[in-house]
Amino acid sequence: MFHKDNKTERFTPGFICVLHTFGRDLKWNPHIHCLISEGGAGNSGLWRPKKHFSYTFLRNAFRTVLLNLMEAKLGSSFKKVKAMCYRDHKDGFYVYAKPNKCKPRDVLKYIGRYLGRPVIATSRIDSYDGEFVAFHYNRHEDDKLVYETIPAMHFIKRLIRHIPEKHFKMVRYYGIYARHRKSDNSLIRAIHPSKHSFFLSLNRWRDSIAFSFGYDPLRCPCCNNHLSLFDLYL
Repeated sequence: MFHKDNKTERFTPGFICVLHTFGRDLKWNPHIHCLISEGGAGNSGLWRPKKHFSYTFLRNAFRTVLLNLMEAKLGSSFKKVKAMCYRDHKDGFYVYAKPNKCKPRDVLKYIGRYLGRPVIATSRIDSYDGEFVAFHYNRHEDDKLVYETIPAMHFIKRLIRHIPEKHFKMVRYYGIYARHRKSDNSLIRAIHPSKHSFFLSLNRWRDSIAFSFGYDPLRCPCCNNHLSLFDLYL
């Protein structure tokens, strides 16, 4: 049945992409962490699960899409570099894909590390003598413990280069997680009927937020008055 409806349903997954600019050694290493749903919703709200992802396809697709976008932006001058990238990276660009982390708590813990933490934890700074800063990190390639000592000004430069511009968005939402989609009204069909009452019941929704996060979502944090629920987006 799904095979017959594939072309008309246009099953779309959800993506949450987080930009991360630094590596463990604090140097400039921009990369993207992406969470993807294990399945997608069709135009009518039907849900199709997807448990297997081809890492080979991800590497090759990432290489092709990125190089095509760069060529479109830079023009014909990029063609030689593009050909060299294909020649030197025959297995595609580097993609580190972890096993699924479908438990909400595990997902929040994983993505929270890249949104709510500073460039370096104070526990990794070993000493400062007024001129030099000593710190350590576990090298990503082989997990080897590395100690490094650099001048204080160089250390500060490594830190401040990762401060984003004001209002710069570090998180982007795509697919079914994007806002203002025409098919949003039909997404409730992708939720198991046993859970519909949770989304349709204001009291249960309010109680669940209070129980999980410790605050009342309908109480204004500024004036402490109760808010009226206008709409609820799934």
